Amino acid sequence: MKRKTEISELIFKIVAYFILIVFALLCIYPLIYALSSAFSSSEAVNSGAVVLWPVDVQGEAFLAVLKNNMFWLNYSNTLFVTFFGTVWALGYSILGAYALSKKRLLGRHGWNFFLVFTMWFTAGIIPQFTNYQNTISIFGSIGINDLKWTVVLAMGMNATNIILLRNSFEGVPSEIEEAARIDGATEMQILSKVYLPMSKATIATVALFFGISRWNGYFWAYKVMTTQEYSWPIQVYIRDYIDRFTTISGQGTETDTIEKWSLLYPNYSAVSVVYSMVVCAVIPILAIYPFIQKYFAKGVNMGGVKE
Repeated sequence: MKRKTEISELIFKIVAYFILIVFALLCIYPLIYALSSAFSSSEAVNSGAVVLWPVDVQGEAFLAVLKNNMFWLNYSNTLFVTFFGTVWALGYSILGAYALSKKRLLGRHGWNFFLVFTMWFTAGIIPQFTNYQNTISIFGSIGINDLKWTVVLAMGMNATNIILLRNSFEGVPSEIEEAARIDGATEMQILSKVYLPMSKATIATVALFFGISRWNGYFWAYKVMTTQEYSWPIQVYIRDYIDRFTTISGQGTETDTIEKWSLLYPNYSAVSVVYSMVVCAVIPILAIYPFIQKYFAKGVNMGGVKE
């Protein structure tokens, strides 16, 4: 027999769905506005006439981005940093979480406390900057001068993600591990053939977290790659483009350049080019997320709740 919905429950559902719809629209509007501005004319963008749909449609801004070799070089740098940074961070996060999930680990409670302590109190920006500088010096001493590797290796640990993985590993029945040991499995075989397959949802979720943070990473690349434009990730290149050709940053130091731009490219503005770059930069995340979404809620629940 179908249960009759009470008035209070119906009101709650209506309010909840309304809030979710509003929140979804607020999230999707910036992307719609970026697309509209990318395809709008220079006059429409500069005058603020673009609100939702493109005004005086043109496609030259996107063509300018497609022909920009430096943009695609920096785009490949972002792919490099994202892939290797995610693999590196996920690899040792899995090893650390596996060790911390074992009750036989000597001083386990102390190590777990120190891990959580870093979430309560952070040392600040100075130690992180020192870490990057020392990493650059070490790489330079062994002949590695490409600073992309610094961004990949210097600061990959995330306490929250390790805790998610640790809790997921703790949820694996100990009887399965004991059976694997009886069959002669080594520690690495137990990790790779027992724990990892049974924690796929959490691992996919943590990989998504690491991947997005590497893809959107800007600050440290901007600070340590001041002289290596060929190593910039795309976010640093977009920021540099904004500073040189637009007044979005509020610096107002490139007025002459902006005026020259309007004379050379009257059909589209530098702002349209920036929005075209932004749209190109978010495409990989939009393409990958639907395939990982099914693991997201399950992975957070498994890793966030300890039995």
